[in-house]
Amino acid sequence: MPLALLALAIGAFGIGTTEFVIMGLLPEVAGDFGVSIPTAGFLVTGYALGVMFGAPLMTVLGTKVSRKRMLMVLLGFFIVGNLLSALAPAFSVMLIGRVVASLAHGAFFGIGSVVAAELVAPDKKAGAIAMMFTGLTVANVVGVPLGTLVGQTVGWRVTFALVAALGVLGLAGIAKLVPDMPKPEGVRLRHELAAFKNTQVLLAMAMTVLGFGGVFAAVTYIAPMMTHVAGFADGSVTWLLVLFGLGMVGGNLIGGKYADRALMPLLYVSLGALAVVLALFTLTAHNKVLAAVTIALIGALGFATVPPLQKRVLDQAHGAPTLASAVNIGAFNLGNALSAWLGGLVIGAGLGYTAPNWVGAVLAAAALGLALVSAALERRAGSPSEVVAGAVLAERRTAVHQ
Repeated sequence: MPLALLALAIGAFGIGTTEFVIMGLLPEVAGDFGVSIPTAGFLVTGYALGVMFGAPLMTVLGTKVSRKRMLMVLLGFFIVGNLLSALAPAFSVMLIGRVVASLAHGAFFGIGSVVAAELVAPDKKAGAIAMMFTGLTVANVVGVPLGTLVGQTVGWRVTFALVAALGVLGLAGIAKLVPDMPKPEGVRLRHELAAFKNTQVLLAMAMTVLGFGGVFAAVTYIAPMMTHVAGFADGSVTWLLVLFGLGMVGGNLIGGKYADRALMPLLYVSLGALAVVLALFTLTAHNKVLAAVTIALIGALGFATVPPLQKRVLDQAHGAPTLASAVNIGAFNLGNALSAWLGGLVIGAGLGYTAPNWVGAVLAAAALGLALVSAALERRAGSPSEVVAGAVLAERRTAVHQ
């Protein structure tokens, strides 16, 4: 694998750390600014919304420059946003800092996926994408726990300053190691938008929303579930999340390895198994050992879908995949928000802390259904990626003649 993938992984590590570390530091942040925990929670919500809306916006703005330069610009936003959070004199300023940092998230992973895929041979694209996403998964195992520990020990501002330093390291790595890939000739914004007319692209994004939504339906409420149902102490939640992160790392690597060989079968297995494991979590959540094993399995099965789904979008949007790739990253966050809302509804309805697991199982099963529909449509129509590639090529030729 090219060293350039390491630079992308470092950037992904920093982004993954800043996204999730705030959840462990909310009490400290709320206390320093004199706001309630629910108010401090807007730092999480604001970031998620920034990812959803920032991914397409920043990608569209980036169509005028090379992908390497855009990645560097995005990490610039990331660094500024985290420094603003670290130095914020008021809660409103920190919220602005979180939103600024979030603008880098979706576009970085979207453009980074395209760059990673172009750095390797065609039969190794999913593995390259997975290598970049390894930075995100390792962040949940190393970056988030360490960031939380630093924040609780010497202050949360130090945590965000260190995350900004990670951004500087990633920026230097990309400047040094990522080749300066020119923009594809003849590709315009209309070509990028044309990908959204492809049913297969939309189905892949819907699978992303539902499949990863299934994961976060359970994980969002893991703390009350594990303390009130499984009987773990409050302090145990940290290492349970580390188990979840280790599962994510393993699932990501497996997904990257097999997506290049058998993409759709991998999705069938991972989404089907995820639905079953989430349903069983309503039972295993009552036993400490079984609950811990289940949490690791959810992380592994959930992230095993990430490289194949991202590659699926790239394949189906062949020729002009950058915007579709970035929007698919936003789809992960949409799934997180949707599942957290649905999980809160069933808990609020008095169905208990394990009820979100059923929500997750239904979402994952729905994603599996969409995967089967997608494959059936593909068999009926031939290879849609070839059709899209031909259409893009025809539009380029037209543009050249004009």
